[in-house]
Amino acid sequence: MSRLIHTVAALAALGLAAGCSSAPELHDAPVAGVTSRSPVSGSPFWVDPASPAVQQIQTWEREGRKGDAGLLRQIADQPAALWPAGEIDPGPAVRAATASAGRQGRTSLFVAYDIPHRDCGQHSAGGAADADEYRAWIGKFAEALGDARAIVVLEPDAVAHIVDGCTPGEYQEERERLLSEAVVRLKRQSGTKVYVDAGNPSWIRDPGRLVEPLKRAGVERADGFSLNVSNFQTDAVTKEYGVRLSRELGGKHFVVDSSRNGNGPLSGTWCNPPGRALGTRPTTDTGEAALDAYLWIKRPGASDGPCEGGPAAGRWWPEYALELARNSRSDTGR
Repeated sequence: MSRLIHTVAALAALGLAAGCSSAPELHDAPVAGVTSRSPVSGSPFWVDPASPAVQQIQTWEREGRKGDAGLLRQIADQPAALWPAGEIDPGPAVRAATASAGRQGRTSLFVAYDIPHRDCGQHSAGGAADADEYRAWIGKFAEALGDARAIVVLEPDAVAHIVDGCTPGEYQEERERLLSEAVVRLKRQSGTKVYVDAGNPSWIRDPGRLVEPLKRAGVERADGFSLNVSNFQTDAVTKEYGVRLSRELGGKHFVVDSSRNGNGPLSGTWCNPPGRALGTRPTTDTGEAALDAYLWIKRPGASDGPCEGGPAAGRWWPEYALELARNSRSDTGR
């Protein structure tokens, strides 16, 4: 099924994002020299001070759309993952974000998304040209992290596409090897936590099918796995699924993308489904020992693709962002 997928000035444009189970995203880079706002009270995570939502607020305020600008603060004021995908060198974006986060004593959130043969030729097709190019890309990514506190969600869709057969058989062994190597390389950075992506509950219905592929992809050396990236499955459903998978992986922890799941999924529609809402704000207060955090891994307002009136995958779509905010409670929680 589906998921979709996602910054700093020296930066430039970030790249594409994942998934057959969802469309990808091109991630807009923040603007250099923007002064950071105060971090969200009580949150351990860094908020991008020049996100597309922040820039949209500035535009709407100049145009007199103060009500809409106020609603959009529900997105702009929350931490969301950066996707330095598609960049030959992700280093500048990663270093800029970690430097800003470090000044605030916060943890920055990233998605590493450049695996070869990405997304089975669909919306987020692309990625590194071959294994050596991917190793070089991951090396630059990891080096840029330094010893900063960071969370990296590793390659949305990559393992689930092996399990569902979307990734051709001749690429599967190489993919698992590259993922395992990426875990090892990223974990050389003392402040980095790594979560290998494991799809969502509506995709691979039996979590047991993911166990051996995840092990071959290095999950046992990672900090855990991620679920619901760019999807809309509810917290309750995803947590229950994650706990089952955790048990089958010997107690491995996990994180959940709650960015747009406030109203749950819309049956049969994964690409820009209407009527959706923002979900649980990023937090480490999850009420479940194995669940490390609810995170906004997909950036709310980034299009899933050219469907339902949306722009190209990953492009900022202010109307959709505003709909998510309008449909959400200002006290968004579980």
